[in-house]
Amino acid sequence: MSLASVSFAKAVIPNSGVAVVVTDDEGRFGRDAAALDLAAGGAIARAVAAAGFKGKANGFLDILAPHGVGLDRVIVAGVGKLAEATDESWLKFGGALAGKLAELKLSHACLLLERPDAENLPPDHAAAVAQGAVLRSFNFNKYKTKKSDDDAPKSLKLTLALDGHSAAKKAYAPREAVAEGVILARDLVNEPANVLGPSEFAAEAKKLADLGVEVDILTEKEMKKLGMHAYLGVGVGSARPPRFVVLRWNGGKDKDKPVAFIGKGVVFDSGGISIKPAAGMEDMKGDMGGAACVLGLMRALAGRKARCNVIGALGLVENMPDGAAQRPGDIVTSMSGQTIEIINTDAEGRLVLCDMLWYVQDKFKPAFMIDLATLTGAILVALGQEHAGLFANDDTLAERITAAGKATNERVWRMPLGADYDKQIDSKFADMKNTGGRNAGSITAAQFLQRFVNGTTWAHLDVAGTAMSSPNSDINRSWGSGWGVRLLDRLVKDYYEG
Repeated sequence: MSLASVSFAKAVIPNSGVAVVVTDDEGRFGRDAAALDLAAGGAIARAVAAAGFKGKANGFLDILAPHGVGLDRVIVAGVGKLAEATDESWLKFGGALAGKLAELKLSHACLLLERPDAENLPPDHAAAVAQGAVLRSFNFNKYKTKKSDDDAPKSLKLTLALDGHSAAKKAYAPREAVAEGVILARDLVNEPANVLGPSEFAAEAKKLADLGVEVDILTEKEMKKLGMHAYLGVGVGSARPPRFVVLRWNGGKDKDKPVAFIGKGVVFDSGGISIKPAAGMEDMKGDMGGAACVLGLMRALAGRKARCNVIGALGLVENMPDGAAQRPGDIVTSMSGQTIEIINTDAEGRLVLCDMLWYVQDKFKPAFMIDLATLTGAILVALGQEHAGLFANDDTLAERITAAGKATNERVWRMPLGADYDKQIDSKFADMKNTGGRNAGSITAAQFLQRFVNGTTWAHLDVAGTAMSSPNSDINRSWGSGWGVRLLDRLVKDYYEG
């Protein structure tokens, strides 16, 4: 893993190395960029004109050794229509810039960060540029022993030179904590299952104690005492015992109810006795993407000292087939006392989550619960990789999650819930069965989970299309995206901090 190191400095024109200047779609330069061009005898403006460079957002023009300024190169970076600039567009600009610098194999650069229209750049927008650069610079190549030039670790040092650099640096501090949470989630999803089992994942969670997070790790023995037999049934075929991790961040007032985030952490999902096809099974190391997001979120909230009481729960287990594995047709009793007929052992995530949901609502009486899970392939059929599926029993919570998703570009799409779907998971032999068949598979999975929230305000995010095998973006080139950390941090920040 290599990451950008960003720093903030007074607005100054460098006289050596690499300078990056910005221009918009009207071809304007800011004060410092214009001064640099003047010192270069107009060489930068002439190069822009000769190349037909239009200043479109996240476009770049590389100018080698312009005369008279002592720089190795000047990179002109387009920021597009300033009237349409948002926090998210500046974030993407920072990511695209880090990508361009990596493409050019540069390790140092100074960005003259100014608005070409002479308006002041808000500190939050400068901080967004820095965060975008850090997120884009992440890569996961720790297991490659023979690295090509493209794989070789390069730690970019990027200086943001601007007016108001102290305010920008202050604005970046909480964003840095969020970036660290995203990167933690990406690291976890990318790790192979032979390295990251339930115990190893729990050990990673324990590290958050250094940030003031209370961490409790429940073993198989303790889970049996609690009656979490649905959860435990998933892991009986694995040589590696499950762990249930409960994290608490107490940043709010004592009287405030906590908010709760619950993550499915199936470190590898073979499907169990209902074994998956071999093709693509290696991707099932990412079936713990929900738990990775929750741990990354807790890292972010603690790192920026969020003024909120927060519960994070991680359900860590491996789903494997052996002589002890549960079978289709088995009936298990959940912590709630409701019985479940196992129709398909590959519908295991909901068995983990149902006991977690019951435990969290019963023990902590949270203001709301949000669970995240790479739960169904059906959500990929419905939404592809552009949105996560959102199910909720409360319109206000759903609207807030949707708004936070739009603000961070980690988008969700609300899916229906309804009593008519319950018929598909009614069982002849138990209170319910763990799958309702092919039709409406994501919805019936959510209906199943809803039976365990006990009236608590709740939302379910099906992140099977967004947490792993991620498409490239301006701020991510990793298979594991860390999706959801920024979304849920924004949700907490906008609505639930005192």
